[in-house]
Amino acid sequence: MLDSSVSGAAAGTPATPASAPSGAKPPLKPIPEDALIVLPLFDTVVFPHTVVPLLIARPRSQAAVQEAMRQERPIGVLLQSRVEAEDPRPDDLHWVGSSVAVLRYVTGPDDSHRLVGRGLRRFRVLQFLDGWPFPVAQVQYIDDADRADAEIEGRARALKTRSLETLQLLPQVPAEMTAALQALNSPAELADAVSSVLDIPVAEKQSLLETFDLRSRLDRLLVAVTHRLEVLKVSRDVADRTRESIGDVNRKHLLREQMRIIQKELGEEEGNAAEIAELDAAITQAGMPEEVEKAARKELRRLERMPEAAGEYSMVRTYLDWLVELPWRSEPTATIDIAEARRILDADHFGLEKIKRRILEHLAVHKLNPSGRSPILCFAGPPGVGKTSLGQSIAKATGRAFARVSLGGVHDESEIRGHRRTYIGALPGNIIQALRKAGTTHCVMMLDEIDKLGAGGMHGDPAAALLEVLDPEQNNSFRDTYLAVPFDLSKVMFVCTANMLDTIPGPLRDRMEVIQLPGYTNQEKLQIARRYLLPRQLAAAGLTAGQCQVTDAALATIVSDYTREAGVRNLEREIGSVCRHVAVRIAEGGIERMSIDAGDLHAVLGPKRFEAEVAMRTGIPGVATGLAWTPVGGEILFIEAARTPGSGRLILTGQLGDVMKESAQAALSLVKAQGAALGLASEGLDKADIHVHVPAGATPKDGPSAGVAMFIALSSLLSGQPVRADVAMTGEISLRGLVLPVGGIKEKVLAALRAGISTVMLPARNRRDLEDIPEEARAQLRFVWLERVDEAVAVALELERVEKVAADQP
Repeated sequence: MLDSSVSGAAAGTPATPASAPSGAKPPLKPIPEDALIVLPLFDTVVFPHTVVPLLIARPRSQAAVQEAMRQERPIGVLLQSRVEAEDPRPDDLHWVGSSVAVLRYVTGPDDSHRLVGRGLRRFRVLQFLDGWPFPVAQVQYIDDADRADAEIEGRARALKTRSLETLQLLPQVPAEMTAALQALNSPAELADAVSSVLDIPVAEKQSLLETFDLRSRLDRLLVAVTHRLEVLKVSRDVADRTRESIGDVNRKHLLREQMRIIQKELGEEEGNAAEIAELDAAITQAGMPEEVEKAARKELRRLERMPEAAGEYSMVRTYLDWLVELPWRSEPTATIDIAEARRILDADHFGLEKIKRRILEHLAVHKLNPSGRSPILCFAGPPGVGKTSLGQSIAKATGRAFARVSLGGVHDESEIRGHRRTYIGALPGNIIQALRKAGTTHCVMMLDEIDKLGAGGMHGDPAAALLEVLDPEQNNSFRDTYLAVPFDLSKVMFVCTANMLDTIPGPLRDRMEVIQLPGYTNQEKLQIARRYLLPRQLAAAGLTAGQCQVTDAALATIVSDYTREAGVRNLEREIGSVCRHVAVRIAEGGIERMSIDAGDLHAVLGPKRFEAEVAMRTGIPGVATGLAWTPVGGEILFIEAARTPGSGRLILTGQLGDVMKESAQAALSLVKAQGAALGLASEGLDKADIHVHVPAGATPKDGPSAGVAMFIALSSLLSGQPVRADVAMTGEISLRGLVLPVGGIKEKVLAALRAGISTVMLPARNRRDLEDIPEEARAQLRFVWLERVDEAVAVALELERVEKVAADQP
């Protein structure tokens, strides 16, 4: 951009002869012809062929100018290289400058000294001279070569054209400046004139003054002027677009005002004002805490000042809708009737006596101490055992609303805490959404599948976000990111469900009291099917109890031969298949009612899916029946062992985990160490390979509880005696022959009962878990409590030598 202020002032100043001011000092000795009186300047570079106004502030500089006027000599103007120097020395000055003729010297009423000068010629300082009270320097003049070849003429013409274009883009440029620029024909004068008015740093101007080659000087000026021209064009385009945008906004605002006035004259109510009034009334009636209401009214004031067409209008309106629709007001809760709660739990669930007792204790504490901080209940167990329906029963028993939040697959922290309002489509988290749907904070909120939360990553850790939700010390001021105001969750009764506890982070599991629901016995499943599942599937198929009758024998057969699970979900599916079969027969019009007995199931459900395979699998030596725990309940596990000629290797197959592989190695070492004492043919194992296989190789298996079963399988192999078909076992072994305790006893015992096992061998230190096993299951099973592995051999293999050794043990 060009600077028009200096040249404009110079153009308006007439070139009058200089006259020395009155009161001048006596003359000094003459200045040599090849020398100049030097005038140092802070921030001004004077070019030849230009007229500039200068302010003379320092007394020494004033004396120098006055002496030059007295001797009618030009002055030499040099730029200071050190601006901070008040009394510049030769080293503080650039040694290339311009000689200047003083056209006018004026002393103002405020004792200010100003002059108007015209640049004459470039010079280079050869040396500074002494003997004067101001700087005097011997100089060498440098004039531009008087040649005008085609290259210089072309550059000068291009420079003039672009300079004139630049002046046209500048505001308030004097017409005299444009005319003066157009009148310049000499390339050297044009270059100096453009250098003088070009808006560039002083250091660059000094560099141009020191560029003695005219062609190089023109090239540099062309680059600088072109850059300024492009900057001005872009600035003008931006200003034009901004002006158009502002004009469009003003026009729309004017139109809206006119429309508002017209609506007011016609008596029509303005929609925006009515909406603001409606929101204001809703905020008043919502019963918000003081901090929340203050934030809501601040957003309401913003909304009132905002045009409806603004992009942020809908965001603020949605935020206010969320605030006014949340249950802020504290509502009285229904009194908990413990007797009625017991009746509801008994009516909705068969069995589960220990779980029902704990739930009633939980409700009793809530009744006696409503403001207390009771623990968060977490129902853990396989699918289909009734975890979710227990939460619904708690809500029914307490007279509260029921809200369910599914956490399976949640991997983003914002799904718990909410998104920031700056994001498009932002919403509160699932907790706040569920409370809005429930309409009250006095509700039972079930956090379903809490063990299936996604792992923390780039989107944050949802399990960590749940800590604030479930911790009674913090959740009275839960802060959702979208709401950005505290919300009290202490009145919410949280209930969680999980299939397994291992995947729940420790800090989160520490906030919960875990209640295990391991599964049901066959007799319990029969009662559940008769009381709950069959009536529900009859209603789903459009049948009545008179149209479709399913005998207890048929239900018992479905339980034992067509399903083998801890819960009752597949059982309900099979009963639904039976009901739909009857519905088809009745809809065809051939019959009006139908009864299903055990013998009819083959035609309806197909062949039996589960056979009593234990006797078949354990009929040969080297096979033992173990018990395993899985997230979906207990299972029986067959351990097979074979002996082949080889080099003493242990071969393991069946996709075993590291712990299970270690159990197999420990069992083999124990057999080698105690085989002779137990009467086992363990000689020659160093010349044979032992292969241990666990069928269902596509399923990963791990855990220490198969140690006893592996030892019995190897003992059976070496003794040639098959393992009893009615025996199943679990337990960890040590190299000393001890049987160590394991977990999941109830699930494993129920799995053995479902498989037709009559004798279960368990670690003696697991005797404490016998109370968790249903009375019905305990009555049908024989339990053998093991301290050492030889006791397991005596029961499973019935070897006389082993029984004698076991009897001799202290």
